[in-house]
Amino acid sequence: MASPRLLRRCLLAALSAALVGSAAVGPAHARDAAPAAAAVTTFSDTFDGPAGSPVDPSKWTTETGDNVNNHEREYYTSGTDNAALDGQGHLVITARKENPAGYQCWYGTCQYTSARLNTAGKFNAQYGHVEARMKIPRGQGMWPAFWMLGTPVNWPDSGEIDVMENVGFEPSTVHGTIHGPGYSGSGGIGAAYTLANGQAFADSFHTFAVDWAPGSITWSVDGTVYERRTPADLGGKTWVFDNKPFFLILNLAVGGYWPGDPDGSTQFPQQLVVDSVSVTTSDSAAGLPIRGLAGKCADVAGANPANGTPVQLYACNGTAAQQWTVGSDGTIRALGKCLDVTGNGTADGSTVQLWDCTGGPNQKWTVTGAHDIVNPQADKCLDVTGNDAADGTRLQIWTCSGGANQKWTVG
Repeated sequence: MASPRLLRRCLLAALSAALVGSAAVGPAHARDAAPAAAAVTTFSDTFDGPAGSPVDPSKWTTETGDNVNNHEREYYTSGTDNAALDGQGHLVITARKENPAGYQCWYGTCQYTSARLNTAGKFNAQYGHVEARMKIPRGQGMWPAFWMLGTPVNWPDSGEIDVMENVGFEPSTVHGTIHGPGYSGSGGIGAAYTLANGQAFADSFHTFAVDWAPGSITWSVDGTVYERRTPADLGGKTWVFDNKPFFLILNLAVGGYWPGDPDGSTQFPQQLVVDSVSVTTSDSAAGLPIRGLAGKCADVAGANPANGTPVQLYACNGTAAQQWTVGSDGTIRALGKCLDVTGNGTADGSTVQLWDCTGGPNQKWTVTGAHDIVNPQADKCLDVTGNDAADGTRLQIWTCSGGANQKWTVG
């Protein structure tokens, strides 16, 4: 279900120069290890500070006003009544049912207050791993969101990336969506992620993220990928997510076209509790080749993103099937999915494949200074089967031997 978020009212400000990057390189392996490339955190806020204090003004601007375009019911306020630190390393955005004097909304005297913060003019991202760890509110009419707008803002032509949206009548589901020219509002292109067994996102903290690279955006919840979008998904419409900076936005809306208004079941106040927000990049947003035996590359067979596609050795050709992101979470990703040891195997000869990212130990890898790529669970190395340099030779894990068929260079 796509989010029908309509034209937003945004603060326009002078915007900083673009930042370039992608997901960061993982931790080194204990055996003479060093990361293949340094991770760079270009933005981070862990909301440390005394209880009741405002957000860091060098990072965030607090917007004010209502939102007629979405027919939201809240008035966004400044100060700390609706956005403040809790003294325990969290930002708390609070939606209250109240009608303070002087607050007029599109429909008359405002019934609710809340907060919306953005980084316009203070920080802009261009590619990278963008994430927030949050606990969302619950209740009919609640609409928390973590999202980004392209600059300069000329919505929808400048683009919008919704990292996470939730509407209160779906307590177990979040949505990731892109909006642009010809695919905005209710025509946005997105997908939903639903927790198992009726769990609610309001019950605990979860990490919502996108991995954004030229020509692709990939969404995940708690490290599990559930959606990937590329220009091919737009049916000929214009992809507006490359070569421009986007700024970050956090807000808690009340009511609107999509969630509907609060009702008698909705309890106030409600809170969006934000533990951290970060943007992490490395030297290449597009991913990097992983070169091995005979100078050939680790390759997703047939450039097929389906689960179970073999990962093989193949002549380097620069295609997306050979562009890998080595992540700070220990994953190695291509085509929006993870390098995976088949069947969670740990034995010599267990093959590797492409699979949805699950966070499992069979998808964790360490790139060492000795040019090994090691699966720590098995304590075995990524290996070219039979030391065979022919195109199409399957990759596997094998006891680390120091042989040429186990040596890899990222980049």
